[in-house]
Amino acid sequence: MKRTVAATAAVTLASGVLSTFLFDLDGTLIDSIELILRSYRHTMRAHRGLEPPDEVWMQGLGTPLWVQFHHWTEDPAEIEAMVATYRAYNLEHHDELVRPYEGVVAAVRDLRKNGKTLGLVTSKIREGALRGLQVAGLEDGFEVIVGADDVTHPKPHPEPVLKALERLGAPAADTVFIGDSRHDIECGRAAGVKTAAVLWGPFDRTYLADLVPDYWLERPEDLATLA
Repeated sequence: MKRTVAATAAVTLASGVLSTFLFDLDGTLIDSIELILRSYRHTMRAHRGLEPPDEVWMQGLGTPLWVQFHHWTEDPAEIEAMVATYRAYNLEHHDELVRPYEGVVAAVRDLRKNGKTLGLVTSKIREGALRGLQVAGLEDGFEVIVGADDVTHPKPHPEPVLKALERLGAPAADTVFIGDSRHDIECGRAAGVKTAAVLWGPFDRTYLADLVPDYWLERPEDLATLA
């Protein structure tokens, strides 16, 4: 579900050698958007008896569930119950609806073959992230995984990327954070790393252009131009 017409340019190059590649998960490595939206609709029907437009959820895509549901209630118990409903539905339907984006698995594996350091930075909890990676066949693709349960301040705060850098012992100057959402670009920028916006996910160049990412990637194969 693209926000507007897809972009035409494949990649905008920036100077410097990149040794560390940090990836977002949903909308970047795996196409889980339909599952996410169905889980959201189910949760809102169950707890509020209504079904808000998908746009409401898409605005916060890339942030943890508790952040999203906080827009509907400030009651911690209700937020916890909504998260539980969402996760139960999501888990039940996960494997039938989630798949890697075409070309992503090969592109990630090529980066590893070329000696690049790879990390995953996601707003999912670790258990959910591992499930998505298993479906994609990338469960052994990353040296570090930073999930929502590993940080105090989730995206767009820089903490998730900074924690990944700390665990990897990687310098920010040689690192790029690759994601599909505004929260990813803002997180990477705040952490002092290069940022790359992917255009094969749910958002396009028009939606992200004002953030001026360092790289635009139209296809997973374009990752090779950064290596």
